[in-house]
Amino acid sequence: MKGKQHPANDVTINPSGNESIREVLDRIDDTRRSFIKSGVGASALAAIGGITVGGLVDTVEAAPIPAGAGFGGIGFESIPPTLAPVVDKITVPPGYKVELLAAWGDPITAMGQAWAEDASQDAAAQEHQFGMHNDGMHFFAFPTAGGTGQSSERGLLCVNHEYTHDAILHSDGLDATQGIATSVLTIQKIRKGQAAHGVAVVEVRKTGGQWGVHKSSPFGRRITGNTPVRISGPAAGHPLMQAVKYSITPTGSVANGTTNGREGFGTLNNCAHGFTPWGTYLTCEENWNGYFGTTAAPFTATKLERRYGVNAGGFGYKWHVLDDRFDIRKSPNEQNNFGWVVEIDPFNPTSTPVKRTSMGRFKHESAQVAVGPDYSVGFYMGDDERNEYIYKFVCTNRWNPRNRAANMNLLDDGILYVARFTSNAVAGKANTFRGEWVALEPGTIALDGKPLRENPEFAAATDAEVKALILIKTRMAADAVGATMMDRPEWTALRTYSFAGRPGSLYSYGPGMPLEVYCTLTNNSRRGNTPVSSNNPNGSTGAASANPPVDAANPRPDNDYGHIIRWREDGNSVRALGFEWDIFVQCGDKLTTKTLGASYTAAGHDGYVGNINGADFGAPDGLWFDHFGRMWIQTDQAGDASGDWRNIGSNSMLCADPNSKEIRRFLTSPRNCEVTGVVSTPDGRALFCGIQHPGEDSLASDPDQFSNWPQNQFTTNSAGQPVPNTPGKSRPRSSVVVITREDGGIVGGL
Repeated sequence: MKGKQHPANDVTINPSGNESIREVLDRIDDTRRSFIKSGVGASALAAIGGITVGGLVDTVEAAPIPAGAGFGGIGFESIPPTLAPVVDKITVPPGYKVELLAAWGDPITAMGQAWAEDASQDAAAQEHQFGMHNDGMHFFAFPTAGGTGQSSERGLLCVNHEYTHDAILHSDGLDATQGIATSVLTIQKIRKGQAAHGVAVVEVRKTGGQWGVHKSSPFGRRITGNTPVRISGPAAGHPLMQAVKYSITPTGSVANGTTNGREGFGTLNNCAHGFTPWGTYLTCEENWNGYFGTTAAPFTATKLERRYGVNAGGFGYKWHVLDDRFDIRKSPNEQNNFGWVVEIDPFNPTSTPVKRTSMGRFKHESAQVAVGPDYSVGFYMGDDERNEYIYKFVCTNRWNPRNRAANMNLLDDGILYVARFTSNAVAGKANTFRGEWVALEPGTIALDGKPLRENPEFAAATDAEVKALILIKTRMAADAVGATMMDRPEWTALRTYSFAGRPGSLYSYGPGMPLEVYCTLTNNSRRGNTPVSSNNPNGSTGAASANPPVDAANPRPDNDYGHIIRWREDGNSVRALGFEWDIFVQCGDKLTTKTLGASYTAAGHDGYVGNINGADFGAPDGLWFDHFGRMWIQTDQAGDASGDWRNIGSNSMLCADPNSKEIRRFLTSPRNCEVTGVVSTPDGRALFCGIQHPGEDSLASDPDQFSNWPQNQFTTNSAGQPVPNTPGKSRPRSSVVVITREDGGIVGGL
């Protein structure tokens, strides 16, 4: 995921004066489809810009995609991209309705205050409101009457809140990256920023045909950057996890001894997510490194800090200036308490979130669960940075579907694996290759021919201590065993299967239904660049600093638009040590004129056209399979449809047929935002989708400089309540929308 205070999204943005068909079409919105379907000639289309005859076939003339093996079909026509100048609204296909469900600042608990448009509310208010910059989410359905099924009209929506745009978070603004003196920074503003991070547990209900937030729900809850957490698993209690213990107050953090390495505060940069079959939510800490810094000078990063991208300045939040907990020299080990998967029980509002160290420490993007027929449980995870790795965690013990309590510590014991994607071809299967899972265990033989327990980074008196060090320094362990460097591995998704139009099970595999996992590889500007380098096996390479050559799994230099890879586990088992893999799609722009830079090796360059069957897109990020075998893809690029994205347009959500690989555009977004987070009700008739950081880059002096979404699109929310929109006060708000079909059918279905 990207953002102003996050690592670059590795794309080249150049100004473009290209004329936009979107502007023309929006003036004739009511007749758009009849206009496009008319007999207008190719020359006329070229004159108004942005549409080709081929584009017409892709966008409006295509018939529904029929159901196939395990796939429920796609019943909508691909909509056109939103080109520059980007219209500040969500667009969906005809026959669909999009409504605003929840926005930053909306109250979600009985103590929550109504949203103040001027952002004048403090941290205490934010702790009971929907957080900023929502990301991954999951819908936990309530049982139906009698407990025999899952409700599609009532549930808990768990939503991540990744980061903040401080220029609009506060009524008087705050953005150190834009030259504002740090004297405007206060501990009260830091506390509000920390309160806007984390997770929201929101009860949502459909009443009288309208979806709404149940604000007085006993389940409504915020987990923030300061919420007490428990640390468990093999790394818990290790000296590197023992940080300065603080009393956190509204006016400061007061040192009070040392923690035992099993307790801490907060979760940060919650990007994508996961869930467990026993009904808990997994929130993943991604770019946690950017919240730490130091005022100490001179500053020299440790080897571990370099490998994880920790530096003196962070991403510009400057929390370390007034909150010692985030000063890496005043509390050196606090940073080691972040970078984990955090388990939350949404149905127990008094429960303590638990950081599960057995799943490794890195920039977690998501944690996709898969369950074998023997109830073995595995989770697939990406480390979202250039040249990082794909992981799998397999629980030692099996899931007990009849005893929820027996599963509540299942994530504390297991084996963490990292992937090697080889170029060994699979006989009889075109463009399919072998891969292997390498266990990150004390006895695993590394590239130097020695077991990891003999590596100086992990050496300790006992294997239990060795394993703790491997998990704290996961990236270094993956370096040591020669894992495959990937082009920013982000969301993972497990393929589902549907037959005869019925919802499929997440846990059913067999002939024609392989245990198949997909991963978005968003982009990599360093792939194929010179001078060539790779992550050093001794773990000394700085984060995102290598220039690896192209390889079979990452075949394009300067991978501007990214790709999606998939693999099938041997024997359909989460415990398999081998798999088959192929590339599902190389993203791109069929109209592009972009050329490869002179510093890149040309091998593998395809002109950035990609091999998309259907709607063009780039920077794939969010990924999810619905209950009917449809794969939904969400994108994360600049969002203003300029430069490299002038033909692709704003960010979007697309739907793919995993059998034919045909992809259709379902949703286009407002300006300067990311489309991220998607889930549906069990019946598939309501789909929740997230819009993050609309109007990104706006200044404190002009909050709606680029966007005033969602206020400019919605006068009321999905429950029929007014959406405030006062000129001079209103500011863009990250939000979750709910999408339904006007005929009440299944979203995306035939």
